[in-house]
Amino acid sequence: MNIETRLNMDFEKVACILSSDHQWEKSPADGVSRIPLEREAEEHGHTTSIVKFDPDSFFPPHSHPQGEEVYVLEGVFSDEHGDYPAGTYIRNPPGSHHKPFTREGCTLFVKLDQFQADDDKHIVIKPEDQEWRPGIGNLQVIALHTHNCESTALVFWPKNEVFQPHTHWGGEEVFVIKGQFIDEYGSYPAGSWIRSPHLSKHYPRVEEETIILVKVGHLTDI
Repeated sequence: MNIETRLNMDFEKVACILSSDHQWEKSPADGVSRIPLEREAEEHGHTTSIVKFDPDSFFPPHSHPQGEEVYVLEGVFSDEHGDYPAGTYIRNPPGSHHKPFTREGCTLFVKLDQFQADDDKHIVIKPEDQEWRPGIGNLQVIALHTHNCESTALVFWPKNEVFQPHTHWGGEEVFVIKGQFIDEYGSYPAGSWIRSPHLSKHYPRVEEETIILVKVGHLTDI
């Protein structure tokens, strides 16, 4: 394996890519580009990316040996099974396959080859099927997926909300969708990605309304 293709694959270290650090890379498909966030190999293996499809672009038919997780950030993402507007959460389980495309263009947050072996459910949660529920303090939460110790959710932070200091059992991964997420280590504007290892700690807050996509409990056995 070419060591130069690996990116942020030491899961015992904090990894962070701010939106100001984004660098788009061309994919093998015309009109599709990517910002790699973590990557095991060039075109396979454990990968997390921001993916942009230009209008009327597509990716060739392909399978997902160890699953694909998608959150649609902008536009409308499509495949032969349906159309998925911004705000849709998708899980394509191990062994699934599809031919993705877009008519108007779209931007996605994508995680590949990161499913647990017994996590085999296909999930599509569109915005109209999502409901904000009360969380800790003044936070609001939309639960998207839970399997064993791993869970994924959207979290809304009202202006000037301060959360309690806490430890990340199993690690925490955050993608900032809107606003700016802040802790004692830095400020993370929309488009930023932060991965914190098992048993790491922080004291997060916001100064403006903020929405994050957060995954916890998935970094203990990697």
